[in-house]
Amino acid sequence: MLRSCVCLGSDEDGKRRGSSVEDASSCRSSEIERVGASMQTLGPSGQPQSVAAQTTTRASSLLQLFHRKGWCKHFRKPLRGMSASRAEKTIRAAIFIQKWYRRHQARREMERRCNWQIFQNLEYASEQDQAELYKFFNDLIKHMPQAAGRKNQHHGESIISLLDEKDDIVDELGDTVNAKIELPIRKNHIDLLIDVFRKKRGNRLHPKYVALILREGAKSLKQLPNISMVSTAVSQQVTVCGDLHGKLDDLLVVLHKNGLPSSSNPYVFNGDFVDRGKRGLEVLLLLLSLYLAFPQAVFLNRGNHEDSVMNARYGFIREVEGKYPRNHKRLLLIIDEVYRWLPLGSVLNSRVLIVHGGISDNTSLDLIKSIDRGKYVSILRPPLTDGEPLDKTEWQQIFDIMWSDPQAVMGCVPNTLRGAGVWFGPDVTEGFLQRHRLSYVIRSHECKPNGHEFMHDNKVITIFSASNYYAIGSNKGAYIRLNNQLMPHFVQYISAASQSKRLSFKQRMGMVESSALKELAVKMREHRDELEDEFRKFDPDDTGCITITNWCYVMEKVTKLGLPWRLLRDKLAPGTDSHMVNYNTTLDLLDTDVILEAEADGTSVMDALYANKASLVAIFNIIDADNSGEITLDEFETAIDLLTAHMPGAYSKEEMLEKCRMMDLNGDGKVDLNEFLEAFRLSDVQRKQQQDENIRRRSEVRSTTKPSDPVTELAERIHRNTVIVEQDIDPSDCEAKVIKPDKA
Repeated sequence: MLRSCVCLGSDEDGKRRGSSVEDASSCRSSEIERVGASMQTLGPSGQPQSVAAQTTTRASSLLQLFHRKGWCKHFRKPLRGMSASRAEKTIRAAIFIQKWYRRHQARREMERRCNWQIFQNLEYASEQDQAELYKFFNDLIKHMPQAAGRKNQHHGESIISLLDEKDDIVDELGDTVNAKIELPIRKNHIDLLIDVFRKKRGNRLHPKYVALILREGAKSLKQLPNISMVSTAVSQQVTVCGDLHGKLDDLLVVLHKNGLPSSSNPYVFNGDFVDRGKRGLEVLLLLLSLYLAFPQAVFLNRGNHEDSVMNARYGFIREVEGKYPRNHKRLLLIIDEVYRWLPLGSVLNSRVLIVHGGISDNTSLDLIKSIDRGKYVSILRPPLTDGEPLDKTEWQQIFDIMWSDPQAVMGCVPNTLRGAGVWFGPDVTEGFLQRHRLSYVIRSHECKPNGHEFMHDNKVITIFSASNYYAIGSNKGAYIRLNNQLMPHFVQYISAASQSKRLSFKQRMGMVESSALKELAVKMREHRDELEDEFRKFDPDDTGCITITNWCYVMEKVTKLGLPWRLLRDKLAPGTDSHMVNYNTTLDLLDTDVILEAEADGTSVMDALYANKASLVAIFNIIDADNSGEITLDEFETAIDLLTAHMPGAYSKEEMLEKCRMMDLNGDGKVDLNEFLEAFRLSDVQRKQQQDENIRRRSEVRSTTKPSDPVTELAERIHRNTVIVEQDIDPSDCEAKVIKPDKA
């Protein structure tokens, strides 16, 4: 940079070039002084220094250093015609350029962190809804003692019939891959599955082979202990992978870079194999096949998404239904059996604990080892008790290791961000490691920008293996290689690297930002009417504009997402001035086609609850105190009394009793299971009809009042940047690098 500013020609030419440098430096100077006038540091006398004073001081110091060290001697001849003042200007220009570049990078980093916060807060807010189901069951059992000893019938079929080789699997409509899988599964079957799955089209196995892999996997997993013991005595190393979340391309990248499992190359896959991604079934089938082919070299841990309640909300159930519409019910029941028998964690060389979420101050490995994990088909629903009293302590043990996150401060407190599990501090980690004579903990459960993170004085390691998790370029994936001394080496990677290589940095940032805004707008649409009502409270004259402070207040009050709304104002209310916000632009953005289509593709809590009828059946059985198969009005009233006393809500007792009477469709004074489920279905239908009516009404308004150009441009940019073209998976199309322990 300096060389381009220094004159190496004649004096006359040098004057011309010097003037251009001086002009450039003065331009940079005015920009820096204007934007950074408030940024001051202390000088030698302890008094604040302005940016210009700091720059002059730095330039003089640099010149003195150059002369003192003699670094200018070798180019004194070319600089013979340059005065000291011109040299100062040259160095000052370089410093201004450096400061401008650093400000540019700081703005980019601020945008990246803002987008990251949007993604993460939306993810955790969504999980809160699912965690509420666990809390609801927990409170019911706590305050309705008869429910604790009830036999849970929601699982339907016994494991014997589910794992019977004579499944009633039928042929699917359309083409399936002509790939034959037979027992025992060997390496050639793995190669065949990888070749089939990596293609974008025609990647469906015949359903009988899908059932075969799932059935054999469940049978084999059932024989394993709750905590798998992993050793490097033979292999001298082991690889640990974190969340994959249906990202088949990331799994294939790991296998391509690190090799297939073997006695000398064992793997631990730490849960969350499905949901969110579109290839969750292929990931699950490939992992089970790897386990069946290399049972001593593949260890599978259960995550919080190996749960049918979570699958109903986050897409895996819809994925199975879409790929196998004629067999999905049978396949999902077998998948439940796989979930219930997955081990809860692993211990490496008796020194490292590997669990999906984390620990709490009450976590006991001895207790976890003794739990009958087969009872927990879903962690969010009461376990199968066969009439025995429910032990809530062991239920909490499983919940904590699946859902908890580390925190920087001391202590152990409920995780209010996720709504489930706990935040555990360094003191909790230290106490747990000392009690169990362990060195450190490896966990997953949280997406990290670089795919991994150290916490608690390097005694808690987070590993996340799904790259491009939120959007293309949003994060790197990583896996850990541990040697015989348990020294971690991290391998970072980004799958589908060629897609991002074709984009400039600005384009990549634009794609991440558009994806974040799209997700946020879809979440805001759930509260669209409430937002409009709150906005109008601050606009009594119906001007369409409110102050920035009021706009931020309404956004936070309604959404409760804890986001930096002032920074997001330009994105969510484009085209407004620096003092007032035209809130109609925010509402217009929520009514654009791209947001409406994204909302239609999502799954609401009610959709998930009704789709997973087992949760409703479990609630019905708890309220049915006499186990008669029917709920009387007295039983409803008893349940309502307990709910209003311990779980106060928006409805009064009389209003809830009236809703219970409405469930009695045949008027016999009792509600059977079919009437109970039908009431939820009708409620869901009415909710969707109301949504459709609101959309139709707003469409009519939009047809008469066209959205402003900034809103239209923003919606088009979001749509353009979030369209994903499906391609064949190429595991070699990745960027990967090894990070040594001293640089991790």
